[in-house]
Amino acid sequence: MEYNEIREKIIRAGEKAVKELIKVAEEKIITNDEGDLTADKLKNAAAAKKLAIFDAFEIMSRIEAEKNVISDISVPKKEAIGGFAEKRATGRKR
Repeated sequence: MEYNEIREKIIRAGEKAVKELIKVAEEKIITNDEGDLTADKLKNAAAAKKLAIFDAFEIMSRIEAEKNVISDISVPKKEAIGGFAEKRATGRKR
């Protein structure tokens, strides 16, 4: 298996993880069934949502970086014009 294929599989898995973290962040902290919640429980729930959001952003930024790596690898780079005649033909000076 090629490194690019592995990277693409990891990217897809990361995108799925972000979707799951979004679900966690969108869940309600207080529902009608629970009644009164203690301050500690509310604080822990808010911290969990904050962590889910920050993790999602971190994963997304890493996914973007990996996509850039894949696109840089798959696109062949142009070689620089090197000889005297080529430089003269393009009008560049030393």
